[in-house]
Amino acid sequence: MTEQYDAPLVKTIAVLGGTGKEGSALAMRWALNGYKVIIGSRRQEKAETVAGELNHEMGGDYVTGLDNASAAAAAEIVVLSVPYEAHQLTLEAVIEQIQGKILVDVTVPLKPPKVAIVNVPEGLSAAQEAQAFVGDDVRVVSAFQNVSYVKLRDPKANVACDVLITGNDKAAKQDVIALVEAAGMRGIDAGSLANAIVAEALTSVLVYINKQYKIKHAGIHITGIE
Repeated sequence: MTEQYDAPLVKTIAVLGGTGKEGSALAMRWALNGYKVIIGSRRQEKAETVAGELNHEMGGDYVTGLDNASAAAAAEIVVLSVPYEAHQLTLEAVIEQIQGKILVDVTVPLKPPKVAIVNVPEGLSAAQEAQAFVGDDVRVVSAFQNVSYVKLRDPKANVACDVLITGNDKAAKQDVIALVEAAGMRGIDAGSLANAIVAEALTSVLVYINKQYKIKHAGIHITGIE
């Protein structure tokens, strides 16, 4: 990833669950493209440790680590990248800090051990459940469910994957499209937040494809858009 993107719409991103594989990979790509990035975790010590490891790998002081609530409070956009079982608990911990902000929900409602089979939660999608819980003052946008961390983890790698973006606020979706581009991918406006059910469900399909064809980074590409 050689092209550098400006970040005029937002200066600070908090990645809650940034100590995980997907969250840390996205955090690295955004940090290298001009965003101020905060790694969030339930334990600040863990966040600081991972932030230090990422900074060492990137060769500079790019990211910091805080507990989830402090990270969310300091950010303009909050990215939620946690396992589904931690989804509700994490939202409960930061609900006050994310009011008036954009929440990018990366969560997929996988149901171990059968993660290659689509699981539709009671609220139809994790993103819709998030919106119902946090209220209308938070602009929830669903994105990044169908991108493999294997490619993201190498900031120089060509990911070659489109990102489906759903949400009820057009301006918020445009901000997230900018994040997608800064991470080296193409963002596709895929409609309202109700459509998040499709992007989330596709993750299980891609997990199955990875296993079936013995690969690690199956993704999606929307044809017909130049």
